[in-house]
Amino acid sequence: VRIVESGGGLVQPGESLRLSCAASGFTFSSYGMYWYRQAPEKERELVAYISGAGASTTHADSVKGRFTISRDNAKNTVHLQMNSLKPEDTAVYYCTTRVRGADYWGQGTQVTVSS
Repeated sequence: VRIVESGGGLVQPGESLRLSCAASGFTFSSYGMYWYRQAPEKERELVAYISGAGASTTHADSVKGRFTISRDNAKNTVHLQMNSLKPEDTAVYYCTTRVRGADYWGQGTQVTVSS
């Protein structure tokens, strides 16, 4: 299993970013996918989840209405569209899944929101 995140960067408050997660090594459409984030000196936080078929999603209260998770099963890719970014969204964002009882994480992508 291989997971690779991309799309992070430095933006100003109110701007948008779209994170991508490319996955391989498993039957992608059969597994739910997660985005987590971890800010400095804080615990890792679940940001969003999407089911294998994409029919079910959940978002943390802190990002609800601003972030949207989606997936493209034809391309084995998950996206996190982040709008109206705030300084408190600054963190390393990780894509992850659980396949046959084992958790797989990407290396993370840094998102920094600052004026």
